[in-house]
Amino acid sequence: MTTLRDRFRALHESGTFLLPNPWDVGSGRLLESLGFAALATTSSGLAASLGKLDQQVTRDELVAHVAALTAAVTVPVNVDAERLFANTVVGIGESVDLLAEAGASGISIEDYDPVTGSVETLAAGIERVAAAAEACARHGIVLTARAENHLYGQGDLDDTIARLIAYRDAGAEVVYAPGLRDRDEIARLVEAVKAPVNVLAVGGGPSVAELAEVGVRRVSTGGALAWAAYGAARDAARELLDAGTTTFRSRSLTSDEVRAALG
Repeated sequence: MTTLRDRFRALHESGTFLLPNPWDVGSGRLLESLGFAALATTSSGLAASLGKLDQQVTRDELVAHVAALTAAVTVPVNVDAERLFANTVVGIGESVDLLAEAGASGISIEDYDPVTGSVETLAAGIERVAAAAEACARHGIVLTARAENHLYGQGDLDDTIARLIAYRDAGAEVVYAPGLRDRDEIARLVEAVKAPVNVLAVGGGPSVAELAEVGVRRVSTGGALAWAAYGAARDAARELLDAGTTTFRSRSLTSDEVRAALG
């Protein structure tokens, strides 16, 4: 386990790497077979695989998912742990311990509270990140702190940068502001925070090469791969239902490809 966590930390030392987000064990095995150096869970993708909406997955369900995924792949796994399923410092530590035992190499914590429907105060966010950082340090886990302002329209770039600098100072090793899509704004954030930055790949946003040019360390996909797969399944099922044809089979994995990925 230490070796995997060391490998994950080392990926953040230089360059830019991709961190795609599988939503179940099968997709995790498939992505590993393609050569990705690390994977990350996705809260929305996992929720969909359980027939739920995002932010409805329980801590037990996430821990079970992480344990199954880390047992099935040989690369480090970062965990989208939402708010770490706790409102207290003690609870945050307990969640980190459970995810560490399940095999996590990295964990993220976000500052949006779905119960109140708002981004937490900066003071509350700092306290929670510090608690998560202390717990992650016990296990050698890389902590990513997320500022959710841009996903919920509750802040501007200056506020996001201030939050991420504060979270970095509270112990986060990586910072992340999902929803940012402007290249110049991303470049400004990277320059300001002086810590490894994760960026969510989005349609119409900068390419991976462009993100690398401005110093982004890590590029993830969130729930996009899961929704692309579900979209393909929907379209195939509609063709079968409406036209009675199966041309979608030409876009499917072959038996050999399935065996190569999952065997």
